[in-house]
This record gives sequence, C-alpha cells and structure tokens, in this order.
Amino acid sequence: MSPLPLAHHVAACRTARLPGGRQPLSIGGEPVGWVQPAVAERLPALDMTAGVLAQAARTLAGQGAFHWRGEAFDVRARTGGPVLAQIDRGALPVFGIRAEGVHVNGLVHRPDGPHLWIARRAADKPLDPGKLDHIVAGGVPAGLTPAETLVKEAAEEAAIPPALAEKAVPVGRLAYAMERPEGLRRDVLHLYDLLLPDGFTPRPADGEVEAFELWPVARVLETVRAGDAFKFNVNLVLIDLFLRLGLVGPPEREALRAGLDAPE
Repeated sequence: MSPLPLAHHVAACRTARLPGGRQPLSIGGEPVGWVQPAVAERLPALDMTAGVLAQAARTLAGQGAFHWRGEAFDVRARTGGPVLAQIDRGALPVFGIRAEGVHVNGLVHRPDGPHLWIARRAADKPLDPGKLDHIVAGGVPAGLTPAETLVKEAAEEAAIPPALAEKAVPVGRLAYAMERPEGLRRDVLHLYDLLLPDGFTPRPADGEVEAFELWPVARVLETVRAGDAFKFNVNLVLIDLFLRLGLVGPPEREALRAGLDAPE
C-alpha cells in the first residue's frame, strides 16, 4: 500500500461545511455555536443567556443526547474573547461550540537527530482508545489559560514536574471544524514544543496513557504517512512540527502550510 499524502490528515479534520443545515446559536446576541434542527427544536431559544444554556445542556444530557463529562469549559464567541458562559465538555459537539486545547511536542535532541515522546492512549478511553498521542494534550477547562492547562496536564498525564513543563515554548495555533460521531468538533489547538533532557522519562500518572515511547522523528513521520495510528488531531500538530523541522519538501510543504493555516 502506498503512503497516504499528509494532506489526507488535514482534510480529515476539515469535513464540516458550516452552516451545513445547522442553525446558529448565540449567547446574548454573540454567536457561539451551530445546532442541528433536531437539537434546535428541543431548545427554549437559539439566543439565550448563560444560565439557560447550562440548563438546556443538563436537559439534553438527561435525555441521552450526550454523555455528561463533569468538566466545565468556557464559552466564547472568538478565541481570546470574553467568557460568555460555561458548559459541560460533553455538550460542546452537540451545540457546535468551539473548544480550546493544548498539544505538546515532547522533544529530545540526540546526536542522531531529534526524537519525540509518543504516548499510547489507554484502551478504556471513550475517544480514540489505543491510538497514539502526544506526551501531553488536553482540553482547556473553564478558568484556566492554555499555559496553565499545559502545566496541569503535564503533571497529571506524564508526571512532568511543573518547573520543567513551564519551559514549553508556544509555537503556533491550529483550528478546524469536523464532523464526528459525537457531533460537530470546532477546536482551536494551542501548540507547544517542550525540550526534555535525554535522561528524563515520562511516566503514566492518571490512567489516561498506557505507555510512553521515545521515537526518532523520522519514524513518527513514516507512521503519520502510513495511516491513522495517531489520534485524528495529533496528526495536524505533527505535520506542523515536520514542516518546522524542514522534513517535508516542496510542493507538498507549501500545500500543507496553506491547509494548516486556512481559517476554520
């Protein structure tokens, strides 16, 4: 089987065409999401207050529309904008509300080239169990910044001390909108590079990850080209890394950069 073009992964995360039959959802007149007509029929209004949104989410969860996660996320009309409401993480795809997350490239410089720490997601994860993942990745919960989330997730997922995690360097941001079984995923990913000492070994700390392995970046590139071993959005972050490391040549390089930088 011939390798897939890397652009396959970019296209896979951009399958939503908005509105695509959905209806706009607002908080106090500020656009925050998109809902299917069947969901819109079960809402008290399509322009609501923060409290009404929270209650609507509770009602839909009770009706089995989504699995309640017990983790609140901030609702904004735009990335970096004011917080308009909070909603359970499980409700985000049903309401088509944008979520923010952090992804960390755990890099190790060795004489034979750059290496990357790779995680394997636990088999009991509700989303993409057993897939390959970053050393640290997670959604930004209500009240935290991406940098604060990084430090929290680094300790919880990989036993990385805060003093080391705080050395992570922001390297960019990616956004996409995609159709998923759980609904509409509208995600903004904050990307970081974290240079780790050669003698440091991450350790699964909270059950989210089964194991960590240190791979040459060249092997990571081969794996991404070969198929879908990595969690869907991890591929985008890795492609960005490959481009920054100069591992992809023209004309593929230009096409990928344009695809990653395209607006949501």
